[in-house]
Amino acid sequence: MPKLNVDQRTIINLFQDKKSDFLIPAYQRPYAWGENECQTLWDDIFTFAIPDEGSKEFDSNSEYFLGPIVTFKNKENKLEVIDGQQRLTTIMLLLRAFYSKFGHMQDKASRATKENIEKCLWKTDEFGEPNMNALKIDSEVATDNNKEEFFNILKTGNASKEQKSKYAENYRFFQESIQKFLDKYPTYFAYLPTRIMNNCILLPIEAESQDTALKIFSTLNNRGKPLSDSDIFKSELYKFYSDLGKKDQFIEKWKILEELCQKTFNTTENPMDELFTRYMFFIRAKKGIKSSTTESLRKFYATDDYAILKTEDTLNNIIDLANFWNDISNQDKDKFTQKTLSKLFVLNYAPNGMWTYFVSVYFMQNKDSDGSLEENQFCNFLDKITGFIWTFAITNPGVNALRTPIYTEMINLVNNNPITFADFKFDINKIRSAFSIFNFNNSRPITKSMVTWWAYQDENQELLPLETTLEIEHIYARSRQDKEKSLNNINNLESLGNKALLEKRINIRATDYRFEDKKKYYIGYYSAKKNQKKEGTKIIELINLANTKSDFTEIDIEHRTTKIINKFIEFLSKNGLTK
Repeated sequence: MPKLNVDQRTIINLFQDKKSDFLIPAYQRPYAWGENECQTLWDDIFTFAIPDEGSKEFDSNSEYFLGPIVTFKNKENKLEVIDGQQRLTTIMLLLRAFYSKFGHMQDKASRATKENIEKCLWKTDEFGEPNMNALKIDSEVATDNNKEEFFNILKTGNASKEQKSKYAENYRFFQESIQKFLDKYPTYFAYLPTRIMNNCILLPIEAESQDTALKIFSTLNNRGKPLSDSDIFKSELYKFYSDLGKKDQFIEKWKILEELCQKTFNTTENPMDELFTRYMFFIRAKKGIKSSTTESLRKFYATDDYAILKTEDTLNNIIDLANFWNDISNQDKDKFTQKTLSKLFVLNYAPNGMWTYFVSVYFMQNKDSDGSLEENQFCNFLDKITGFIWTFAITNPGVNALRTPIYTEMINLVNNNPITFADFKFDINKIRSAFSIFNFNNSRPITKSMVTWWAYQDENQELLPLETTLEIEHIYARSRQDKEKSLNNINNLESLGNKALLEKRINIRATDYRFEDKKKYYIGYYSAKKNQKKEGTKIIELINLANTKSDFTEIDIEHRTTKIINKFIEFLSKNGLTK
């Protein structure tokens, strides 16, 4: 059971503790509170500390809870802040704004208040004297360009109008708020900061390790965004590059990397984590790891004190990998041919995400100096993994089963051995049987995978944008079967031969049960009512069907099903995946 030190403490009790030496670590995000948050904090603590404006009446036993601060003591004996960065930083700015107002006040209450604030902001010597150059808080946030401005405000009490950082704006807000209070109630001025320091409560939670602190943060915090694994990796890389004297170079590279990931992996919760995951599989393969049990991302990179990250090659490789996937997401025709992009488009509809890891390993192993791949070899690789992953999804459903053959071939790949799936080749008769009994309903990802693959077997099929919303079209409409009951085998309704890709905008309209009415939506038509041309589908096969057939019957479904399955088996054989 992890050890925790939890102790409810007032601001003055916590901040004046000699052991309180706070560090906002490199992996944290920059300070983000704005005036709205500061206004809320000010209103809350003002209402608490001055319950009846203009009165000194106050219950000295009352308390106002500000929230938790989760830390752990690092190797330098600093309290590394995992949760509470925003409120901790803001309280420091608030106290400094109060302190600036006590400069020329000589009454007893003002002097005592000033001395208490000094001991909250600055470290003290053994006689209790503050060292005005040694703050109680430090920041190493790698991507915070304004942290020096924060330190300067705390040291000098100055924030000019030209300074636009969150630190400066919030500090000026507190200065203005304090001045309004001072102007209105000058004789009560010392009471407000004193009551804030003595009666506003924080809950410091000191964990025994970073991992424990992060787990506590995730449990407590249901509003803030928890630190991701890549935030921790950023800290290790920051320290590594700082030791090389290349801190600024790292910060610039990291910012570029974050922007790339946000654009490229914008559908994932933690885009940077996704990139590090894809790179992890390359390192796993290089290490010869075949185990189908994949350790957590942070545990993998933390091995040997984050040794993987402590080389300049790692960040450069990861940037190359990010650029590669960004080029794919942009369907960059300067980087890839139409042929390659079409195969990548098909893989985008894979029944699981394993292909992205396999392609990442391929890229890292085969990229040339400018991050390019030899086209024919890459296309052959894409065909091979498409055939294997598609078939495995039918014969061995579930991504876990896929790990064993894929991980083995990843190792072959990094050792420059051919990708053969030697121990997992498919028996043609068993494949044909599996396809014949498989239920290709729309809820199964492999259904859209198959119809996407089939659409792009036509060499005239144009490349669609990745953002195109595609749905599965029943060429012989389900509503037609409801009305006509004309299918002898009801299973034909959900067979591959009755399904095709179709843009959502058309699929919504093409719900008519009669094929002759569907045709105009496939081809496109002129709407006299709206006086405009309605574009048809970009799916070549549906256009051809509409132009050549007056109806689409059960025989057509069966013939098309056979044609798709025969073509797919031929595809597998061509790629050396059959026995």
